[in-house]
Amino acid sequence: MSALVLAVLLSLVSAVAYAAAAIVQERVAASAPSSAYAPVRRPAWWGSVTLNGLGAALHVAALAYGPLTLVQPMGALTIVFALPMSAVFIRRRAGATAWRGAVMATAGLAGLLALTKGADAGAVAMGPRLVLAAAGLGAVAALFVASRALHRAATRSVLLAAAAGSAFGLASVFTKSVAEDWQSGLPAAELPILFAIAAFALAGLMLSQASYRGAGLAAPLATVTVVNPVVAAAIGLTLFGESFRYGTAGTAIALGFGVVAAGGLILLTTERLNAGRRTGPAPALAAGMPAAPGAAGRQEDTPDQTATPPALR
Repeated sequence: MSALVLAVLLSLVSAVAYAAAAIVQERVAASAPSSAYAPVRRPAWWGSVTLNGLGAALHVAALAYGPLTLVQPMGALTIVFALPMSAVFIRRRAGATAWRGAVMATAGLAGLLALTKGADAGAVAMGPRLVLAAAGLGAVAALFVASRALHRAATRSVLLAAAAGSAFGLASVFTKSVAEDWQSGLPAAELPILFAIAAFALAGLMLSQASYRGAGLAAPLATVTVVNPVVAAAIGLTLFGESFRYGTAGTAIALGFGVVAAGGLILLTTERLNAGRRTGPAPALAAGMPAAPGAAGRQEDTPDQTATPPALR
């Protein structure tokens, strides 16, 4: 088996593991909405953490055998795998709008990443990296605070997912920088960056868990899947000296792919908002949950608990 074929296989299994983790996270969020960020008492949630770890390990292994321009775009298949997997395992079918949005987001992201050229991430001094870490933490915190002011579950989840994707993207950037420095021996000065990686990874995990609360699977997962590499690519372009292939023409095409990906996210969010309008407060009543005072007047989506497998309750 050639190294390229092995990289493709590892990338595919990695995407399946990420998709399975997202499905479990969404089901845990639907069945335990009071534990939005870290439902540590739920065995199923720890299963999702394990699946995320497996996906990350397989992704790193794929990068060892194949080029970044091949492996990174294949990570966008996570949302494509997640939709049919959720239909098979938890009997939740995605509508035509969700499928169109997922395909657009995946195609836009794959095209954007395919046009990005790599650079030496270890060439940036420690000072700018620490500034980037502080700015990144501030941006993630700002997105989280903004999400707290929203009442619609779909729009709130997109902001939380954007915060999670940003955190994961920043963790990837700093992991790359540490990996570059590791070749010549890891100096003690890298310890702050290691702490930053841990902080961003933990924040991404908790925020992604919260993003699934009352928002379904497709929109939060697509947002994380797109925002993660876009943030990493943007930092690479501005800080690490990365660039797009084919000069000005490549940059213009990459911007077009970015518009396609953004359009896919808009479709996914719109599909979820329309679903919330159609169902209103009915899902909560159908599941035997008492309606909160004034619930009929709120436009926040209610988590669907009717399809939750017993193992995840």
